Amino acid sequence: MATIDKRRQRRTGRVRRIVKMRAAGRPRLSVFRSDRHMYAQVIDDGSGRTLAAASTLDADLKGKLKGSANTEAAAEVGKLVAARATKAGVKEVVFDRGPYLFHGRVKALADAAREGGLSF
Repeated sequence: MATIDKRRQRRTGRVRRIVKMRAAGRPRLSVFRSDRHMYAQVIDDGSGRTLAAASTLDADLKGKLKGSANTEAAAEVGKLVAARATKAGVKEVVFDRGPYLFHGRVKALADAAREGGLSF
């Protein structure tokens, strides 16, 4: 069984792998998934600025979501962050799923962001 330190190192390696892909100069679409909410933001690592952000806590989404921790809510967050990123002039991003597996809510957010106009 892996110790906590080794598990933490493997998780950090998965998270930092995306930094290598940033060589193309594209901003990254970073996803954070908690037990209750979903958060997404488009970050320009070169300047250290957040270009667009959305979450299930946004006033735009709060009224029309049944729950905040399901795939439908994640899809709405993906659509909203794609719309805001497009408005900010971003078309291509690198998807940063962090330590999360690409399924469920993370996949729903990514698919909705693609439908919203982002390419990755």
